[in-house]
Amino acid sequence: MKKQRDSTELEHKVWRVLKRVPRGKVTTYQALAQAIGYFRAARAVGNALHKNPWAPKVPCHRVVKSNGQTGGYRSGIRKKIALLKSEGVRIKNGKIVDFEKFLFKF
Repeated sequence: MKKQRDSTELEHKVWRVLKRVPRGKVTTYQALAQAIGYFRAARAVGNALHKNPWAPKVPCHRVVKSNGQTGGYRSGIRKKIALLKSEGVRIKNGKIVDFEKFLFKF
């Protein structure tokens, strides 16, 4: 992954660690923040995902809210849901069904 000129070190950490989340699994903004050592940076993680220049290779669509709701997506929530469903993640009414089953632990 080539470093973008206008991106921060935190953003690169987010993108690097996010690549570990396998197809068919999700993680949360908070878990991703903790995985990079920024325990209170869930909002900053969301901002980094919004700037992700390598989506979907760096799979920001696999990051959801801690309560299992899908959360936002730069290309639109319909696209995020479609990508997750194509990977076998079950979603109903904007929320991951059997959330713990699909949750990736770092």
